[in-house]
Amino acid sequence: MSDRNDVESWVINPDLSPTELEGKQPHIDNGTEPLDPYRYYSKDFMDMEWERMWTRTWLLAGVGSDIPEAGDYLLYKIRQEEIIVVRQDDGSVKAFYNVCPHRGNRMVFNDHGSMMQFTCAFHSWQFGINGDLKQITDEETFKPEVIQHRPGLTEVRCETKAGLIFINMDDDAPALKERLGLPDGYLEQYNIEKMHVVRHVVAEWGANWKNGVDAFYETYHLHAIHPQTQGVMADIGTQYDLYPHGSQRMIVPIGCKSPRVKDQETVDAGLNFLMTSEGMDASKFKGSANDVRLAIAMHKRERAKKLGFDYDHFTDTQLMDSWATGIFPNVQIGMHPEGCFLMRFMPHPTDPQKFYYDTMSLFRPAADPNYKTPDWMGVPKDLDLSGETRPDTEYYAIGEDANLGEVLSQDVDLLEAVQVGTRSRGFKGALWGEQEQRIRHYHREVDRYIDGEK
Repeated sequence: MSDRNDVESWVINPDLSPTELEGKQPHIDNGTEPLDPYRYYSKDFMDMEWERMWTRTWLLAGVGSDIPEAGDYLLYKIRQEEIIVVRQDDGSVKAFYNVCPHRGNRMVFNDHGSMMQFTCAFHSWQFGINGDLKQITDEETFKPEVIQHRPGLTEVRCETKAGLIFINMDDDAPALKERLGLPDGYLEQYNIEKMHVVRHVVAEWGANWKNGVDAFYETYHLHAIHPQTQGVMADIGTQYDLYPHGSQRMIVPIGCKSPRVKDQETVDAGLNFLMTSEGMDASKFKGSANDVRLAIAMHKRERAKKLGFDYDHFTDTQLMDSWATGIFPNVQIGMHPEGCFLMRFMPHPTDPQKFYYDTMSLFRPAADPNYKTPDWMGVPKDLDLSGETRPDTEYYAIGEDANLGEVLSQDVDLLEAVQVGTRSRGFKGALWGEQEQRIRHYHREVDRYIDGEK
């Protein structure tokens, strides 16, 4: 890992070319000017985002493992829209606006469910899971001209990728493959389709959704806001990579100390925690702090073979580090072989100074009942990890403790203060450094939609 401070991004493995998934990507110049902070609080800007961006981009609606069988559905909500995503008889996935074409009633009211037909609770009109109209109650009382087009549920474009489900409300938008921005095979290598949601939390936070994204797209703030992380991850040393169409990632080194820490040799409590969390006997470890990363990676490989997992295609850094991957406009996936943290920063329906932090913890189960989520995943101990039962989504209002852990609680307090500051006359716009280049990259993409370039 490069320790140079004069580069625009540190490099995890300088020997790799940009064509390799772990390789450092070429620099993209997104300019240096500060952007008007009204984007963080303006209702007008919020409305432009809706009309010009949210309704025209590919949005991550859910994970395929949540709807394994025909008739299984999930409900995706964004601002005033609700979209039913349902598994079809042939195994494909379709999406429809959650609205009856008769009088506008909602068709389903649960976050998840299973049914082989949708029946409107208002007048009992019935629709197949493919959206086709099956029955109109008292059809003979309608003039043929009113219903001759056989009004079915209005379909929304839907595509799947690597176990993830995306929707797009724009019929004319380019295909997902053209807009995703990530290299071929990038998502597929983690076998997300074999993972299951073990916890799903939606918490209302007192900030604009972009302030939420901004905070999660860099490690520059860790030393100040999350000092407890300094002993287990290298905030200085993160590799930042920018991809087309606003997508980007950072590779955050885990299992080592921040270069800000003076003692780089002692294996202290944080590193012992990581080893113990992985099932190692930390008391028998004889190396220095610099040897911990490789030791944990080797242990993971050995354990994977016993569990029947194929980890041969993963590099050592993939086994250890967080490939925190941003998918435009509002997603970050913390990618690990054991599981993923899938975070969506969802806009509030009416208030630009609030958003919903929507986070799913995904875990790949094994036949071994002793195999549990690593402690660093932070999920409660009593959760069902088998994947047989989809947990209910937990909802929390502003001020309620969502039990997301110390680090995220610190982020909640931080973002409320930042949101207030963005409205100050003294704030002229963010001065992003190169450790914040992911932020400028996705904001530049937001502006492409706002300005009509896309």
